[in-house]
Amino acid sequence: MSSLLDTLKQEKIVAIFRGIGPAEADRAARALADGGIRLMEVTMNTDGALPILSRWREQLDGAAYVGAGTVLDERQAREAVSAGAQFLISPNLDEAVIAYGASQGVSVWPGVMTPTEVVRAWKAGAEAVKIFPMASLGHRYLQELKGPLDHIPMMATGGVDLDNIGDYFRAGADAVGLGSKLVNLQWAREGRFEQMEQRARQFADAVRDLQRV
Repeated sequence: MSSLLDTLKQEKIVAIFRGIGPAEADRAARALADGGIRLMEVTMNTDGALPILSRWREQLDGAAYVGAGTVLDERQAREAVSAGAQFLISPNLDEAVIAYGASQGVSVWPGVMTPTEVVRAWKAGAEAVKIFPMASLGHRYLQELKGPLDHIPMMATGGVDLDNIGDYFRAGADAVGLGSKLVNLQWAREGRFEQMEQRARQFADAVRDLQRV
């Protein structure tokens, strides 16, 4: 098990930055890191994703791990790793991305939905999978998947918020991916970075409280 998988299972939250402006991205990422979020991704369909990733890697070194999201194919994987991505996350399963990540020592957590896709990703070398779209499937679906496949680490992405995060962890999630519920783009545009830090701390505290139970 890689050290980054250990980190994912310990920290339990990946913050998803999608569509954020380059002017706000750095301060927002710092606010989340100050609030206790240690893993964050910028999606490849965000304007300026690669420069953002490069800056984060430098600015957040030692404070957070940074990666690329919405990595759809090997070309994007190569671009992201060249920009400094320490992990790659996808909404889909592409074995070439997993193989490339393995060759570079970069964690790949692909998106899957069905039991067949979960096992296929695992056999291809993925150390964890992202169950997506979780907002439509719900935590009971995750619980059913975990029954026969509890040896495969799973991250639930979509539909997770402060009110139901406990449901997902009790259902067996090893981690969750959080977008707008954590990365509030309106707050970022308005410069309300203290509120972003406070929200990050609420989620980080919720994880710690669940780990103590």
